[in-house]
Amino acid sequence: MKLAENKATLSFSNGSPSVDLPVYQGTVGPDVIDIRKLYGQTGMFTYDPGFLSTASCQSSITYIDGDKGELLYRGYPIEQLATQCDYLDTCYLLLNGELPKQQERQDFHKLVINHTMVNEQMQFFLRGFRRDAHPMAVLTGLVGALSAFYHDSTDINNPEHRKIAAIRLIAKMPTLVAMAYKYGVGQPYMYPQNDLSYAGNFLRMMFGTPCEEYKVNPVLERALDRIFILHADHEQNASTSTVRLCGSSGTNPFAAIAAGVACLWGPAHGGANEACLNMLEDIQRQGGIAKVGQFMEQVKDKNSGVKLMGFGHRVYKNYDPRATLMQETCNEVLSELGLENDPLFKLAKEVEKIALEDDYFVQRKLYPNVDFYSGIVQRAIGIPVNLFTGVFTLARTVGWIAQLNEMISDPEYKIGRPRQLFAGSATRNVTPVGDR
Repeated sequence: MKLAENKATLSFSNGSPSVDLPVYQGTVGPDVIDIRKLYGQTGMFTYDPGFLSTASCQSSITYIDGDKGELLYRGYPIEQLATQCDYLDTCYLLLNGELPKQQERQDFHKLVINHTMVNEQMQFFLRGFRRDAHPMAVLTGLVGALSAFYHDSTDINNPEHRKIAAIRLIAKMPTLVAMAYKYGVGQPYMYPQNDLSYAGNFLRMMFGTPCEEYKVNPVLERALDRIFILHADHEQNASTSTVRLCGSSGTNPFAAIAAGVACLWGPAHGGANEACLNMLEDIQRQGGIAKVGQFMEQVKDKNSGVKLMGFGHRVYKNYDPRATLMQETCNEVLSELGLENDPLFKLAKEVEKIALEDDYFVQRKLYPNVDFYSGIVQRAIGIPVNLFTGVFTLARTVGWIAQLNEMISDPEYKIGRPRQLFAGSATRNVTPVGDR
């Protein structure tokens, strides 16, 4: 960040003196106006619900250009990372700022894979949940509980503790997600196997049983790895901002990440791909492909209350760059599993076709986003709909950790404390009960 050549002058119509505010330039993207001294100079705050026009931090991790449909991790286009790197390469990049060299790559992969087991007592902790509990409810508890099992790495101000916690969280999250799934279906937990890849290990822990050897399908392995890469980080979204705000209090990394898990559960955020599949299944129950046209007409009617899930994006004003990559993977997986003619997937393709051709959706740039395709891929692999957000959690963990570590290392960091525009009652006195 550098000071821009120009400055912003804020003037007032009530005759108050104008105020000059510094303007800063990032590497790319819009300039920002520094308002940190605004209250001291004017006695006023800015009002920005949802912080949609406020830069809450300085970051060098992820950059999004919504108009261009561009997503960069540490400067590298997502298209290149998804096709030339694997998920653990991407984790190394997000944590360290550069892609690993050959020896660094081998060491990092080995370090993560060798820490995938969790404390055996976590199994007993799991038994306190109902079998039909939502996996995200279980994961929120499990991730938060890690601080009770790994209390030797909970000092967020200790760089070495943060490194240890980062490896533990990345390594153990697939194990926790698989344990949550196995607990819900009543199957034995599968311990991780260190000779498998990160994605392959997750597939085995999810779908393997002690009864027989599980063979990892390389097409599904690549598909899952790509899902992880595409969801690894996404700038200052709601869950990332939650992790930063929670971590700004000095709480331990496990607690801060658990806060991110809870935030991600929401249907407007990480739960979007789950909501998308639920939408497709609703159409299927109402008559399948024959009812798609009618459903899309209802979407156009603002008074119908019917929403098209998995299309459009709050940030991307054109095509979601992750969606293009996920579409390729979706086709590969359906072909590998012979599911091209599955009724639900054919229905999804019909919804996609209408959205890409109908002027109503094209003019509003309601293109399929990554949630649309990733939901289809996960269902084809066999991941239940209510676990989709758990898989998202697994992938996003590294982004949360990278963002948290960056914040703690920033000399300008302070505990988060947003202000408000108060619209309640002014000072008033309590009257006796009989006089009210």
